[in-house]
Amino acid sequence: MKIMVADANLAPHRERFDAALPTGVEVVWRAGHDPLTLGEELRDVEVYVGSRFTAAMADEAEKLRLIHVAGAGTDKVDFAALPQDVLVANAFHHENSIAEYVLSAAIMLRRDFLAQDRALRRGVWATSVYDDAIGQLPTLRGARVGLVGFGHIGQRAWELFRVLGSEGAAVTGSGRVDDSAHGLSWVGDTSRLDALLSESDVVVLSAPLTPATEGMIGSRELRLIGPDGVLVNVGRGPLVDERALYESLRDGHLRAAAIDVWYRYPARGGQSAPSGLPFHELTNVLMTPHSSGVTSDTFQGRAADVAANVGRLVRGEPLTNVVNR
Repeated sequence: MKIMVADANLAPHRERFDAALPTGVEVVWRAGHDPLTLGEELRDVEVYVGSRFTAAMADEAEKLRLIHVAGAGTDKVDFAALPQDVLVANAFHHENSIAEYVLSAAIMLRRDFLAQDRALRRGVWATSVYDDAIGQLPTLRGARVGLVGFGHIGQRAWELFRVLGSEGAAVTGSGRVDDSAHGLSWVGDTSRLDALLSESDVVVLSAPLTPATEGMIGSRELRLIGPDGVLVNVGRGPLVDERALYESLRDGHLRAAAIDVWYRYPARGGQSAPSGLPFHELTNVLMTPHSSGVTSDTFQGRAADVAANVGRLVRGEPLTNVVNR
């Protein structure tokens, strides 16, 4: 069996990945290469590991059996171009890393650490100790956390908030989550989104992007969170209306936001503005380049999962994390 690995995030774990594969498997590493230039190299590849797979690539890959994305998102795979017997699988292991980001962002923004950092660089001590106009800020103990989406990420993030004494509620597509088992005040479907936003001090978005969820948070919903609320988006940028988010932050209708997922992404090289709007001019935004899940822990786990699935494929066993077309 021949495997081609084109995901650069797995390159640091190459030795671990190769060692976990069954004997007799040939691995060709093309990490960092533009997948659109692979051409005839795909001819005898049976397993392709990478996030993008186009119709042109499908035409070349005559022996393809499995596309394994080393991440959760499969939106760059052209499913329509694939024969029905070609499987697509994904990998997770990002929930711990992203949960750390969610918690740290919520603390940083609720307690104004980001603003204090910027002020102190100008010699201004922006704390109630030195400025009577500044109030004393609360911890997360007793804060109400609203979770929009309660999968791997939402559940792990909530576990961390819960340790600090926060209160929580969640909205999911189906609403079929046992609130008592997770220590949540309540769980509902998306018809209860308004109620969740209205009562939350911190809103965490980790829902998948679908036609039903795109733009689910607009101007009205942001106003429900209110001028004391913090939004943390680790799902997908378009879950929130771009202009509504910018204007709400600019005009003080929303206290602050941590944005890790964006509206524009760069081509190779990593140079581009993440939005057509000047979020970078706002002082109440933590901007990160979709990096909340990018840790060595995440990709060690994903490398192990991909290798394990290759082993299952070789042995004729059912694969895990197969994506339902």
